[in-house]
Amino acid sequence: MTFEMLDAYLLGKKGAAFDYPFDDKVRVYRIAEKMFALVVDTHPLRINLKCDPIYALELRSIYEGVNTGYHMNKKHWNTVILEESDVDDETVRELIDHSYVLVYKSLPKRKREALG
Repeated sequence: MTFEMLDAYLLGKKGAAFDYPFDDKVRVYRIAEKMFALVVDTHPLRINLKCDPIYALELRSIYEGVNTGYHMNKKHWNTVILEESDVDDETVRELIDHSYVLVYKSLPKRKREALG
């Protein structure tokens, strides 16, 4: 998956926006000001995604390309290596969806309703 494909998929999520709060290499994707993904646009391309803690452990045991979240809460975040990795594009999209839903569900009701 290329950066352009990844970016388009992330921004296709309802209410998704991005900024660069840390530096010009780490793009943070948010929904209602809450992070659901961080992309490091370097080689190899990597993405940090929120994940259910039990599912996170399972993914790390299955895929070499899924590791504990780099500079994130290791229990709730995974870093997924996208280039030269055993994690296919379909799985990456599923993990993005999972992260988005976790963050969406944690939003206050009024913010969820505003998103539709």
